[in-house]
Amino acid sequence: MAVDGDADQNYKPQKKKTATDDEKRKKKIVPGSLMKALIRPGGGDATPADGHQVVYHCTIRTLDGVVVESTRSELGGKGTPTRHVLGKSKMILGLLEGIPTMLKGEIAIFKIKPELHYAEDHCPVSVSESFPKDAELHFEIELIDFSKVKARILNLLSIMYLCDTLSLKCSSLLELGETCRHPMAASMFLYLVKVYTKVQVISEDLGVLKKVIDEGQGWESPREPYEVKAWISAKTGDGKSILSRTDGEPFFFTFGKSEVPKGLEMAIGTMSRQEKAVIYVTSQYLTRCALLPIVEGIEEVHFDVELVHFIQVRDVLGDGRLIKRRIHDGRGEFPMDCPLQDSLLRVHYKGMIFNEEKTVFYDTKVDNHGQPLMFCSGEGLVPEGFEMCVRLMLPGEIALVTCPPDYAYDKFPRPSNVPEGAHIQWEIELVGFETPKDWTGMSFRSIMDDVEKTKGTGNRLFKEGKFELAKAKYEKAFGNPISVNVELCQWLTRLVLREFNHVNPQDDDEGKEFSNTRVRGTFLIATDLSSLFEWQNLLNLNVAACLLKMGECKKSIEACNKVIEANPGHVKALYRRGMAYMSAGDFEEARKDFNKMMSIDKSSEPNARAALLQLKQKEQVSKENIKCTAFLFYMDFINLIETVCLLLDKQEVERKARKQFKGLFDKKPGEIAEAGVDDKVDEISTKNFESDNLDDTDSIKEEEEVHQAAAPRHTGFLSQLWTSSRSLFTALGVQRCTIL
Repeated sequence: MAVDGDADQNYKPQKKKTATDDEKRKKKIVPGSLMKALIRPGGGDATPADGHQVVYHCTIRTLDGVVVESTRSELGGKGTPTRHVLGKSKMILGLLEGIPTMLKGEIAIFKIKPELHYAEDHCPVSVSESFPKDAELHFEIELIDFSKVKARILNLLSIMYLCDTLSLKCSSLLELGETCRHPMAASMFLYLVKVYTKVQVISEDLGVLKKVIDEGQGWESPREPYEVKAWISAKTGDGKSILSRTDGEPFFFTFGKSEVPKGLEMAIGTMSRQEKAVIYVTSQYLTRCALLPIVEGIEEVHFDVELVHFIQVRDVLGDGRLIKRRIHDGRGEFPMDCPLQDSLLRVHYKGMIFNEEKTVFYDTKVDNHGQPLMFCSGEGLVPEGFEMCVRLMLPGEIALVTCPPDYAYDKFPRPSNVPEGAHIQWEIELVGFETPKDWTGMSFRSIMDDVEKTKGTGNRLFKEGKFELAKAKYEKAFGNPISVNVELCQWLTRLVLREFNHVNPQDDDEGKEFSNTRVRGTFLIATDLSSLFEWQNLLNLNVAACLLKMGECKKSIEACNKVIEANPGHVKALYRRGMAYMSAGDFEEARKDFNKMMSIDKSSEPNARAALLQLKQKEQVSKENIKCTAFLFYMDFINLIETVCLLLDKQEVERKARKQFKGLFDKKPGEIAEAGVDDKVDEISTKNFESDNLDDTDSIKEEEEVHQAAAPRHTGFLSQLWTSSRSLFTALGVQRCTIL
């Protein structure tokens, strides 16, 4: 009872969590007020959450497609993406709810009612009077990146600013820990909050700190293996200069090659162009290098750094074979303004054989009458390495690309003046590019014309053996998989091959607006949804064929399953899935699909029987391969047993020899002769005794011989294993084997 009484006394009721302002705002969301259309899928599985900083481009359009506002330069914006911290920054309600559903790199359109954007009661974000805030709008969002917001200051950093303010003497960051106990620290902390945002913690142990003096331009930072130019001067913690900034050229180094101290390189990796900063580096991050050859005895160094410029150098494949080096900067921000998706590209290029002479084999400015080369990316019209690098360029950028043969002309029609297996170097200038038209606002006929064209390109790539590119075209043609859902059926015709999902899935009146709509096209009359689904099934099967050619049998089966789930009697899907099962070695499932084909459609019987015959041959080959594998294992096992037996026999011979000459092996080299004399004396002295007992000894020997003859012969473990294994392999029928 006493225990219960104590427990009651110690019990404290938990306080209820109060709802935040954002949570209260989210209660205003009603079904149908916020909808999402996926334009381009993102990568990975992670999505942003509260506390994450999100970087995104935003374009606002009316339902008629008129651009109201945009961050993109080509649509009248500044070209700088928006940065917000979810849960901290002021945002409209629709994006506050919608952006956390996106993946990195994803592009989506949010259809937002007025009460969820700028017409919201007490909206924290204001707009101009001319903004149509009472209209329903489309917000096109490209989520470029998101990451956790790192704490930029601790009490230790606050004390550092306090020391600067009070002119206290602190020769190193190590002394700041003691200064934390300064009696004026608490009273000055609120004042220091205004300043601390310009200090960044680079290493968690506070061994590297950065204090921003002047903000830089853009948001791109150097990384391995970029080439960097920077003005750098340095002094110790007590103010002694150890590196002075001299006139002439800035210090040049390659990022990631340890040409500057480790801590300094870590901090420069967070800087942007033209940024100026003071970087504090303690001894554990001071490594010897060309910039600072002597680091012994130095506890701390303060570096004054101005990042003048850096050249983007990219190891595209990650193995050092395909290198893109930027020679001249382009227009816009990387990578937002690069032609990452399939586009119509215009480029000038000079092709050179990568040898000492740098022999030029083609130059568009000379050989193409000064006109740039025009091609559509994603269609296999240029070498793979060429296209991969152009996708990472900005308009107006000039880059030097070094490419290995397998990404140049080994798998592409080779010019006559290029030798086989040659490494290639291209000097490429991206003149400009045009992205494909958005389907928003397009008629059904225009959309399906575009789809048919994309499908035709995929068919061409499939025939050329470029299965990965063909798969991408087929996937683009039908967008993301359309799920057969009752709630979506009424308005699926209007959206065609694009999937609109509710952010909060509920029943609504969205489809009623178009319930009586009939869309007609020249080559496809969508009088009901079945024709659209059949179109999607065809594209899914094309994707499955590409995956099968690429050796991805499991994914091919999954693509076929999408068709079979919608139409269990789809003969072509059963045939393709059966072929995928057969390639994966699942012969029973393949046989079921082929037999089901014949039971559903008698006209498919010849194809099914041919597939079953091929299946039987593959099964036979598989069995022979299993026998061959078993036979090889059997031979390896026999060789192992023979080796072990030889080793044991050798050890047995040595043991018997040692036992026979036991006395000799126990003597020193000088004692061998004496040992032989002693043995002879002992032999003579015992001779008479043995002759006296001769009769008894003979009788004993006879008894021992009889006993040994009657006793069973002892067989070792390896001998038994040999017999058992031989019987096992004989039973399996692997005495002989034909290797195919």
